[in-house]
Amino acid sequence: MMVAFLEDIAIAGMWLGNGGDSTLLSYSVGMPSDKTGDEKLRSMQQDFQAKLPPAHLQFLRGLGLYHIEKEYLFVHAGVAPGVPIEEQGAEDFLWIREEFLRSKAHHGHCIVHGHSIVDMPEFLPNRIAIDTGAYYSGRLTCLVLEGEERRFMQT
Repeated sequence: MMVAFLEDIAIAGMWLGNGGDSTLLSYSVGMPSDKTGDEKLRSMQQDFQAKLPPAHLQFLRGLGLYHIEKEYLFVHAGVAPGVPIEEQGAEDFLWIREEFLRSKAHHGHCIVHGHSIVDMPEFLPNRIAIDTGAYYSGRLTCLVLEGEERRFMQT
């Protein structure tokens, strides 16, 4: 959504409501009080384009929708059950929820995911959920995989 906002303000409402406002503040991009509507959004977009280091944008544009490491597949939201990884769409990797969370199917890998907030991280046979809602709980969770050991670190 951040990269999309840099190119088109049409995504602004969704992005700002999903943490984009905090992201802009972290780059010292303010919300101009002397402008409204699209003019305000364009001003924020231009300020952000000027302040975002090229290396940050290059990093974001280079990210894949998933990463496979041995028996683990790391993804934002999850995968569509029963669909081979190479046939999955971006929509599944980024937005799927209930169908994936209810599935007991093995997906070819153990899926490590966020997107669906849990009170405590979950180890399940087919997936590991690590999103503990840091933005409101204050608890950021990290999965540590060392050899056969799997454990969590939290702030």
